[in-house]
Amino acid sequence: MLEDEPEGKKVTAAADLTRDQQTRERENWTRTLAALAESRDKRLFAELFSHFGPRIKAYIIRLGMPVASAEELTQEAMLSVWRKAHMFNASKASASTWIYTLARNLCIDRMRREKAVEYELPEDEADPDNRHQGEHAVLEKRMKAAIATLPEAQAQVLFLSYYEGKSHSEIAEQLGIPLGSVKSRLRLAFDKLKQHWEAH
Repeated sequence: MLEDEPEGKKVTAAADLTRDQQTRERENWTRTLAALAESRDKRLFAELFSHFGPRIKAYIIRLGMPVASAEELTQEAMLSVWRKAHMFNASKASASTWIYTLARNLCIDRMRREKAVEYELPEDEADPDNRHQGEHAVLEKRMKAAIATLPEAQAQVLFLSYYEGKSHSEIAEQLGIPLGSVKSRLRLAFDKLKQHWEAH
């Protein structure tokens, strides 16, 4: 790009490049899921699980589910991907849209079964892969500010669970603490975060 090119064009070009990268990545995962549907290749499923697992967990938490339930539902959602891959139609939806829809439906089913307090689930939850980066940045900033108010032990397990997508048992092993301690710290952390978000 020429150095004397207007700044606006550079920004537009960068945005176009980012969109192109996102499109290519979305198409790549769609091809991977379509290939899994045909081959039942466990290696392909492992790739999908590694990519979508942490994202699905964060998505489910955003829908209002507790962390423990989010972990269970993430496992169920990814298991559904394996079982129902043959039903995936790449001409109707991208892999991410299809997988997030599976996860959302599982959330709704769980809420109905448990007859829990009604959660506010948006009718058409946007595909997290397609959300505007500015929205992510604002949420990320608010979340980090909220986590900064937590005691270090609670913030640590929350970070490992929410940002790194680790299971309770993996966190317990990494920190060298009992599994029960991980769960209680996460429960306390989310209670405090809820109070923090309601107050701001």
